[in-house]
Amino acid sequence: MTAPRAWQLVLEHIESDLLDGRLRPGDHLAPERELAASLGVGRSSVREALRVLEVMGLIRTATGSGPASGAIVVATPSGGMSALLRLQVAAQGFPLQDVVSTRVILETAVVGALADDEPDLTAVHEVLDAMDAASLTPAEFLALDAQLHVGLAEASGNVVVAAMMAGLRTAIESYVREGAERVPEWDVTAERLRGEHREIVAAVERGDAASARRLVEAHITGYYAQTGLATAVARTTNPI
Repeated sequence: MTAPRAWQLVLEHIESDLLDGRLRPGDHLAPERELAASLGVGRSSVREALRVLEVMGLIRTATGSGPASGAIVVATPSGGMSALLRLQVAAQGFPLQDVVSTRVILETAVVGALADDEPDLTAVHEVLDAMDAASLTPAEFLALDAQLHVGLAEASGNVVVAAMMAGLRTAIESYVREGAERVPEWDVTAERLRGEHREIVAAVERGDAASARRLVEAHITGYYAQTGLATAVARTTNPI
């Protein structure tokens, strides 16, 4: 088995400290020199590990002196998760059917949770209204479509689900645009999608979780089937 690289040892050390509670959000990591000496690695390896952690959204770094300088553990790594998912999508690392099936799992759970709560859907309604504009091109309409679904996830308050949806947004926009090119009467389809969106939101707002889950699943898989991107998508209604 290949031995881990030096920078990976640094990552494993910091991960262990986080899991054991020796490091918490807001804490400073030990200085580069101290980490390098204690782990027996070069300072360049420590810097490489810190760059990885910063890209992942687990730390922020700042130069200078004072309490805000150095590497500090942060509490909201959602940006890093979204970035990693976007990169995988861009590299075509996820099969389309898996993306769609994941959407069904995530979004049925999202609307079900929203219906059981009293969410603030102001931002969602703003997107719905923007989608009513007759002048929208298919690309503009579908960008708002993706924004709407991410907005529902954000309204749920589940930061992990919201980060995953934001990371999948590139894939969502990509395949729905491809599907739109296969639709002979786009205006008719766009009008149907508008109606489905409003039905989903209405079910959420009246607290009808079962209907909201059924509607969002039919909305996602229906578009997928209509556009001929695949003959079928594995249907799942089990919330996470």
